[in-house]
Amino acid sequence: MKLDPEIPRPVWDAALAQTPAALQQDWCYGEALKALGADVRRVGLVDGGVLIGLVQFTTRRIGGVVSLAVSTRGPVWLEPVSDEQARRAYKALKSGLLSAWPRVTLVTPDETDPVGTRRMKRVMTGYSTVLLGLDKPDDTLRSELDGKWRNRLNAAQKAGFQVRENSTKLPQYRWLLETEEGQRQSRGYQATPAALVPAFADAKQDRDSLLILRADEGKAKTAAMMFLVHGCAATYHMGWASEAGRKSGAHNRLLWAALGRLRARGVRQLDLGGVNTVSGAGIARFKLGTGGRLVTLGGTYF
Repeated sequence: MKLDPEIPRPVWDAALAQTPAALQQDWCYGEALKALGADVRRVGLVDGGVLIGLVQFTTRRIGGVVSLAVSTRGPVWLEPVSDEQARRAYKALKSGLLSAWPRVTLVTPDETDPVGTRRMKRVMTGYSTVLLGLDKPDDTLRSELDGKWRNRLNAAQKAGFQVRENSTKLPQYRWLLETEEGQRQSRGYQATPAALVPAFADAKQDRDSLLILRADEGKAKTAAMMFLVHGCAATYHMGWASEAGRKSGAHNRLLWAALGRLRARGVRQLDLGGVNTVSGAGIARFKLGTGGRLVTLGGTYF
């Protein structure tokens, strides 16, 4: 197994246009992290002259001593791999990615039962998310909605607010970023910095890389949702609703409207984001009510 650190962006983008992958493995997500000061490294995994995987890491020094490399939801396997192939890939990453010693390489494979990790040590339990496949007609998607979710959608579609696409020019959606920052402070939760979104959009240089839907009642905003598009996948990134928006089921209607728009952009899989049934039971019910697949990843391995 060889590591190729010279994979060009067109090859990376073309691969992820065919293979649904997590946002954290998108080339432009890495560029956005770089813009915020992170050190990002990318390598291709080559076996017998064939590119079988891609993996993006962030690296840093701990205490000025230990070199740490972390891959979140990678590698992206470009074709089915055997347990032995994956094992050799992880061995190559541990020995060849970082030159400084001592070094630690951590991987969090985007799999529930990751191949190649049997001889590795799991140091963190797995992250749970909901994945919604969009490669099916609206009638099928609607039939797979939870009954209460569908009823709330039906009611929201009869409500008086209008669904509009918010401009993806930064001055026109800065209000949503600022609202999200305010929510984080008031509710005490952590998430990726708001500055990552414009950095991601700048790296993409594509107006279709963001989808922002807004629910308006007259001139008043009542709710909004933002999605980041990467290859043939998309990720729900943030949302907000006023009290009136929550009561009217605005997020049900916005999410439903987003599905068709994302599919028109070539998106085959929507990642609805983390699920926590303890501290975020209401949000978890909302995501699970879409009929998406609950996935708990295998964990982080050393």
